[in-house]
Amino acid sequence: MGRDVLILAAELARREEPFVLATVVRRQPASSARQGDMAVITAAGEFHGWLGGSCTRPTVVREALRALADGRPGLIALSPDPEADRRPGIAVFPMTCHSGGTVDIYVEPVLPRPRFVVFGLSPVARALSRLGKAMGYGVEAADPGADRAAFPDADRFWTGRQPPDRRPGARVFAVVATMGERDEEAILEALAIEPEYLGVVASAKRFSQIRETLLARGASEESLARIQSPAGLDIGARTPEEIAVSILAEIVQTLREDTRASEPQEPLASAEERDPVCGMTVEVSTAEHRAEVGGRAYFFCCGGCRERFLAAPERYSAGAAPGGAA
Repeated sequence: MGRDVLILAAELARREEPFVLATVVRRQPASSARQGDMAVITAAGEFHGWLGGSCTRPTVVREALRALADGRPGLIALSPDPEADRRPGIAVFPMTCHSGGTVDIYVEPVLPRPRFVVFGLSPVARALSRLGKAMGYGVEAADPGADRAAFPDADRFWTGRQPPDRRPGARVFAVVATMGERDEEAILEALAIEPEYLGVVASAKRFSQIRETLLARGASEESLARIQSPAGLDIGARTPEEIAVSILAEIVQTLREDTRASEPQEPLASAEERDPVCGMTVEVSTAEHRAEVGGRAYFFCCGGCRERFLAAPERYSAGAAPGGAA
């Protein structure tokens, strides 16, 4: 099982698809999980692997999707006595498997490398490719003349037959360093991939001319307002390498500002219900086990709870309330 999980993880990573690798790092009897058991959870909420009984799956999937959303790993525990098992740095949830026991699971999001799309053949474009690769970005060279000789560090090439695509999953940053060669065309291609950051290497006067041309060609004021030009922080850069450093520093600054802005916010609320049999919180969107009785939908952590409920719905439904309230 572990080998199959690792093969799947490697394939998802190769395809640059986000996923979570969840690993059992501690267990106490009588949990059926073993230390080292693993599972992969995809961005679609698909679960592959083994982490103990099926009753652990809804909690793990929910926390895995939250880890993908904020990009941070975490340690969770499922315990038959959550209050007694509280520990610093660990989020504790009820263990409702009949076998009991406690299991600690490390939840690690694996995100695609940020895409760094560089337009142009200029010395600045080549310096951006080298430095972007050193920073761990997936570098993509976009120009009709782009090749391995000009961009030895690039991971992909876009040479005009097809513009850069809008693959989902990865964060995207783009810089237009065409510097007089097909500037407008490159900017329109860059806008089409909707990057988080789009910088244009040009003087204020030159960019003003480019902007007027793009407006005449149908570009919107809103899209052009997102462009950083002149690209890069003002550090007095002169050489191509210094200009590339200033641009990448501006991208890092943008990333850090986004992170700081998101930290105080509460995670997005998700629709949750309480399993009327065991009391476990179940996320509605990913619930595999559900039933409808008396015109109301009920959600369950596992098939066993669903079967017990259907055998005597009057026993369990009286105290259940929507939204997880008891």
